[in-house]
Amino acid sequence: MTLSTEPRLADPDGFYAALMEAHRGLEEAASRRLDAALVILLANHAGDAAAAEAIRLAREAVVPAD
Repeated sequence: MTLSTEPRLADPDGFYAALMEAHRGLEEAASRRLDAALVILLANHAGDAAAAEAIRLAREAVVPAD
């Protein structure tokens, strides 16, 4: 399966603002739990193959290949 990486959010700035608002007032540990919960919810929505591909792509974005 090829994961779509093309922009699909109608309002990316609005999404970012909502995400930042969700983090407002949280301690670091709670903020990390929020991020983890969001990732798990979205992965469940996408399904196994897409979630595995998303993990791979995210890792490559953070840790460039040698």
